[in-house]
Amino acid sequence: MKKILTPAFFIIICLGTISLLVRYAATHNVAVLNPQGIIAHKEFSLLVTATLLMLIVVIPVFILTFVIAWKYRAGNTKAKYMPNWDHHHGLEFTWWAIPCALIFALSILNWNSSHDLDPYKPIASNAKPITIQVVSLDWKWLFIYPDQRVATVNYVEFPEGVPVNFQITSDAPMNSFWIPQLGGQIYAMPGMNTSLHLMADTTGVYDGSSVNISGRGYAGMTFKAASVTNADFDQWIKTAQRSGHYLTEPEYAKIAAPSENMPATTYALGEPDLYNEIMMKYMTPGAEMTGMVMP
Repeated sequence: MKKILTPAFFIIICLGTISLLVRYAATHNVAVLNPQGIIAHKEFSLLVTATLLMLIVVIPVFILTFVIAWKYRAGNTKAKYMPNWDHHHGLEFTWWAIPCALIFALSILNWNSSHDLDPYKPIASNAKPITIQVVSLDWKWLFIYPDQRVATVNYVEFPEGVPVNFQITSDAPMNSFWIPQLGGQIYAMPGMNTSLHLMADTTGVYDGSSVNISGRGYAGMTFKAASVTNADFDQWIKTAQRSGHYLTEPEYAKIAAPSENMPATTYALGEPDLYNEIMMKYMTPGAEMTGMVMP
């Protein structure tokens, strides 16, 4: 009786663990499993497809590991000894051909998706894209809207259904910008400009974060990304422009200084070329940022 209970107990433990993981994912907002943008949906589909293909090999391996260990255990005297199976041509072909075919299928899948999901590739849409410039600082995120002449810290807002062209750099150690429910991460590096194209397909507020350890305040280097209606976005821009709270050169120097857990703040942009000035000071040794003038 005890011999029968042993494999049954193992199977129950495995099924129970899988059930708990599925229930947790269904009842909690696991960001990468809850896509809310066109790029995130494609990445989620790629993740699921690749995982299912790999399970074609993984599941049989686990099953056979348990079956072989159980069948050929020391206490089973009825197990048939067949040492020549290690040169069985049919079996050898099977367990090499299937993984090779899967690797070939995965290579095609990854090749196509790498081009389709290139972060530098603009998103095709009838809506006019907006540009948001992102600067990684110690330990916070600065967002600049050059066309709307506003800026924010640790908060970014954009209209739903509109492609967003994020231009990303750093005025601190290298970091990585990520909004999991909208798409993948991209690095922010001093003196360099990287791009990321995202688009939310519904309204909502999503968590954004740093995913490259950058010192003491790394854990608190988070922000909120809000997808709103076009009307709400236009109203928010007008309110920010009339706030009287300007992002000037002295104000930027305060923001750029290392600090932790800075609250979300909105500014009217005093210098529309601020982003380029931040990058150029790394490309021209000894150069300083030019003065910024309030409009």
